Amino acid sequence: MSWREMPRGSVVPKGGTATEYKTGGWRSNRPIHNKETCVHCLTCWICCPDSAIVVKDGKFVEINYDFCKGCGICSKVCPTKPSSIAMKPESEFKK
Repeated sequence: MSWREMPRGSVVPKGGTATEYKTGGWRSNRPIHNKETCVHCLTCWICCPDSAIVVKDGKFVEINYDFCKGCGICSKVCPTKPSSIAMKPESEFKK
């Protein structure tokens, strides 16, 4: 491909492509959800920058680890004490 055929840099060609790229593979910490203490306030869902929190019928269902980057925001904003989302090292889950 010559330089004339390459797309322009710093240009987003189209929106809504985040679901095409599974970025959870480079996570170093994994959020673990405690269903017993969760109050389903959905603050984690609102604050998650990766839309990795799955909600159904107004309740927290699961974390989509294909898209979760392990930033820990969900754990920090959780209002329950202790937090209903605990961050664990990803190494504990590797086989």
